[in-house]
Amino acid sequence: MLEIQKKLTNTFYAILALPATAVGFALSTQIAALSWILNKKFGLNIHEVAFVWLAGPLAGIFGQVIVGMISDNVWFMKGRRRPFIIIGGIIGALMFLALPQIGVISEATGITNIILIASVIALMLDLSINVTFNPARSIIADLTPEGKKRTAGYVWMQVISGTFGVLAYFLSMVFGNETLLLIASVFVLVCSVFPILIIEEPRELEGLKESKEDAHTVMDIFKSIFPLYGFLVFGVFSLIFHFYQIELRAIHNPLLISALIYTVIIGVYIIYKSKTDKSDNIEFQKIMLAHTFTWIAFQSMFVMTGFFIDKQIIPNLDLTNVFANKFAEFLTGVEQTKDTTTGNIISFGFLILNAVGAVFPMALSAIAKKIGRVRTYTAALIFSAVGYFYIAFFGKHELNFYSGMFLTGIGWSAVISIVFSIVTERINQNKMGLFMGIFNLAVVLPQMMSQGVANIISETQNYQLLYILCGVFVCFSVVFWLFIKEPRSTADLVSHK
Repeated sequence: MLEIQKKLTNTFYAILALPATAVGFALSTQIAALSWILNKKFGLNIHEVAFVWLAGPLAGIFGQVIVGMISDNVWFMKGRRRPFIIIGGIIGALMFLALPQIGVISEATGITNIILIASVIALMLDLSINVTFNPARSIIADLTPEGKKRTAGYVWMQVISGTFGVLAYFLSMVFGNETLLLIASVFVLVCSVFPILIIEEPRELEGLKESKEDAHTVMDIFKSIFPLYGFLVFGVFSLIFHFYQIELRAIHNPLLISALIYTVIIGVYIIYKSKTDKSDNIEFQKIMLAHTFTWIAFQSMFVMTGFFIDKQIIPNLDLTNVFANKFAEFLTGVEQTKDTTTGNIISFGFLILNAVGAVFPMALSAIAKKIGRVRTYTAALIFSAVGYFYIAFFGKHELNFYSGMFLTGIGWSAVISIVFSIVTERINQNKMGLFMGIFNLAVVLPQMMSQGVANIISETQNYQLLYILCGVFVCFSVVFWLFIKEPRSTADLVSHK
């Protein structure tokens, strides 16, 4: 074992964060390039693009839970998390190479359905990300003790991951999205495979022994996610709806609203139940509920921001005076065109979001030591809600859009850092991979709801509604977080101040 691993030095935290950084870079590349390349190069509309993005949640449902369960119980290549990180990294690198070649693949295979080819590539790419991400997060918990050191591990993860996420958008503006995909292929391969080879995993997690209570069947998992049943039902419906839109259009919106109402009612029930049930399981379910609404907002933003820019910002712009284009021209020396303007604004906006996401976790960690992680997280989400509403009502102007992305980034910095340290103290430590996979359902099932949001926006042609709905969803999340208890390690620390 490396000495830096024994001492949990900052260098070790940085190395430990690299597999998750590979995933973060892959996600940033997807956000920058996937919707843009499908819309601008292959002509897919908003509903078709949203359908392709459904590949991610589908991969997450199967990939993270199953891989999490398996990785808790296998030992292969001198690790329980290592094999999945390596395999996921290799597949992800190959899919990034394939994505710009959709047209070539279509000609070579004789398959003329571009949506089908794009969906298969996106599914494999997202499957690789999901295969990698759960073990990449779980290994941080495996190798760090509860409390400040584990929080430090996840903060380091987000700082490094966020920094390289910024780099992804920067590279998008300098070299273009198709070149970014090639860069991502190399980066994901290197950061997934090589760091994990020098990290030593313990064969047995210290202080933990298998017991009958540790066993979890498929039915146990299904019971634990009952707050998410509404999203699960609508997610399945979304897949069917894509193929039978005319026949099912009448029940689409009522089912979407019903799924949301069900989730709110179950949330109220669980909060009421938690007054007498003080178990970690009930807290875990409350966290999942709160997290679901956050992810409807962020996934909808990731998928549809390009369409918002096309309809709400571009018509108000003098294309000779676009800040994002000037920035790209400064970096590249190449004159930008109308077709590149949307991509440049997307990349610059998400560059800001990820820059804030990379910097703020350190500040949030310091604040959390004083007021607690849950309060810090809730406050950060409030900034995201304000940012969404600001974009909705003032985002028709380019610079206002960037200001809103800055505010939204404060919440984003917490969503992908602090929440993991909170969750890991509410789950069975001997089943870290499994429960991190279950928790990921609070990400992927709400992501499938973005298909419903896309359909509403497509029907109404009201693209302002995108960010209004995002703000509303985050407000629901904030309300639920107000009823979540502080993890024991920081609760004791804050109470003694």
